[in-house]
Amino acid sequence: MSRVSANSKNKSRTSQAKVNSAPSLLHWRFVVVVTAILMVFIGLGVRAAYIQVVSPDLLIQQGDNRTMRTRVNPLHRGLIVDRNGQQLAVSVPVRAIWADPKAIAQSIQETEEKAKEDPSFDLQAKQNENSKRWQALAEVLGQNLDELKEKVGDPERRFVYLQRQVSPAMAEYVEELKIAGIYLRDESRRYYPSGEVSAHVVGFTNVDDTGIEGVEKLYNKWLAGTQGSRKIRRDGKGRMVELIESEAGKKSQNIQLTIDQRIQALAYKELKQAVQYYKATSGSAVVVAVNTGEILALVNSPSYNPNNRSGVSAHRIRNRAVTDAYEPGSSVKPLAVLSALEFGTAKADSLIDTSPGWMHLGGNIVRDPRNYGEIDLTQIIRKSSNMGISKLALSVPKEFLLDMYYNVGLMSDSGANLLGESSGIFNNRHRWSDFELSTLSFGYGISVTALQLAKMYSILGDGGIKRPLSIVKPDKPVESERVISANSTKQVLHMMESVLKEGGSAEKASVPGYRVAGKTGTSRKANANGYGDEYVNIFAGVAPVSDPQLAVVILINEPKGELYYAGLTAAPVFAKIMAASLQMLNVPPDDKTVSSLAGTSVDVNKEAANAG
Repeated sequence: MSRVSANSKNKSRTSQAKVNSAPSLLHWRFVVVVTAILMVFIGLGVRAAYIQVVSPDLLIQQGDNRTMRTRVNPLHRGLIVDRNGQQLAVSVPVRAIWADPKAIAQSIQETEEKAKEDPSFDLQAKQNENSKRWQALAEVLGQNLDELKEKVGDPERRFVYLQRQVSPAMAEYVEELKIAGIYLRDESRRYYPSGEVSAHVVGFTNVDDTGIEGVEKLYNKWLAGTQGSRKIRRDGKGRMVELIESEAGKKSQNIQLTIDQRIQALAYKELKQAVQYYKATSGSAVVVAVNTGEILALVNSPSYNPNNRSGVSAHRIRNRAVTDAYEPGSSVKPLAVLSALEFGTAKADSLIDTSPGWMHLGGNIVRDPRNYGEIDLTQIIRKSSNMGISKLALSVPKEFLLDMYYNVGLMSDSGANLLGESSGIFNNRHRWSDFELSTLSFGYGISVTALQLAKMYSILGDGGIKRPLSIVKPDKPVESERVISANSTKQVLHMMESVLKEGGSAEKASVPGYRVAGKTGTSRKANANGYGDEYVNIFAGVAPVSDPQLAVVILINEPKGELYYAGLTAAPVFAKIMAASLQMLNVPPDDKTVSSLAGTSVDVNKEAANAG
């Protein structure tokens, strides 16, 4: 019994000893670990709250930079066509070659690191291969290799154009070179099928496809339109995963001109030949549809090729028919006759005494080449008498005469709204001497452009109805107003017919099969010392007189040699352009005197074509 009780006591003591030595559940090490973990999570939570709630913009921007892209919808510039739909300006697809200097530098660095990591990698062979590719790139671009490498040598840059508007063949060759950091992008280039023929009217664009001359500049917004865009989000493989927003652009519009490219080409050919033959400094020709004011042709020589303007001087690009003003000389003499008829100081059969062929006006002399004696208004126009015209001009009040010049558009622009158009030069004095009014009546003391003169003759051809000229095909008829009576203009047109008949100053301007009314203008060019020995030759006229359809103005500037009268230089060019234009437009002949030749009927249309 004692042994059992002793054992029981020992077990009880042992049990009590074990309970007293058990470790605590909140040991200090456990507390440290738990605390640390809690602090980490709290820190992460605070950081997450900060970057997502307090200041999220930076990370949002970085994320958008990686995944968000704005895609611009392709947009080609609108067409420019003539009145019959023939294309004068089109956009053709081309490509641009550009470089990413940073990508080029990274490629070089990766090649060098690969050589360090792989002893079997032939670094020298790789460098030689890259060098040959860069040499090939420089050759195809026509650039110096060292300058090309210097252009892409700044790794801080991400975009550098190497060459723009390259041909598809060149782009394909560059693509096959597979040079790291060299890329291609699509763009368009303007092409002008008519070349130098319509260059001054159509104009041209720069490398960014923005109009900088002619109709291309005047209607740039209309032709260019506005590109649409899409903002998208893409994944790591470049695939679109979200369309964020889309903005519709404005579609580019086509422009239809009033120009008839057939007449334009013909006029340019004849004018160019004349300028070369007479060794003139320049020349201009304008053809206007009388009943609408639409410009059917407007050409200048010398011209230029808008598809290749390298080395082209500025004077070739200038549209001389609308920018350069000259004293028109006798081509405006019909205005003095019209003024006298309209005011009533003369009638069509009135006789004007031009004897003795000269007269003093305020210390100056007005003279004719010879004494024509007493002549009627038709003879005054036919012989281009300065004496007769001066007396008619002085027979009406000054204001009435000046209003006539204003009414026919010689003191304002033509309304065609062409780039750089001049309103001419006219000194509107408060006081006018008789001599100044006299010289004004025969085309001195005023300077006008070929386009202004074409407007004047279109008004005469349309029976005294004035309307603005147009180069872009209007949607509806333009506004018009009567500025001269139909009877007076009809009488003056009949008088002007005599200029082209035998003994007139412009027999070479006649058109077989058609009645033509016109007037020459030969004026000396002013210089610092007065008037020099250089001339401006003008012939302007309308046809057919029975029902005028076309007004044509030809200007030859500074012809060289013995032929310096308008009747010998500008008149023949007028005849060729007018004859062919009437035929192209199927205008029926009105000259019944041309009905037979050697006892056989003559095809007048064919005769007119041969004259052209």
